[in-house]
Amino acid sequence: MLSDRQKLILKAIIEDYVITNEPVGSKSLTEKPYLDYSSATIRYDMQALEESGYLEKTHISSGRIPSEKGYRYYVDNLMEL
Repeated sequence: MLSDRQKLILKAIIEDYVITNEPVGSKSLTEKPYLDYSSATIRYDMQALEESGYLEKTHISSGRIPSEKGYRYYVDNLMEL
């Protein structure tokens, strides 16, 4: 079960990735007004989302990209019409 904060982070990562097609890092997420968390907190949740299979890392020092499981969760639970 994802926390509300993890849901917000996952949603932000997927929406950014769809627009930019670039891995999303914690620094870019801290600039979003609705994610008023420290970069360490965001990195912690990104790691938890990765371990749960919702995100993937393309390189050791890169940001994260959504996995198939992450996209499915977004479509089923987070996407707004």
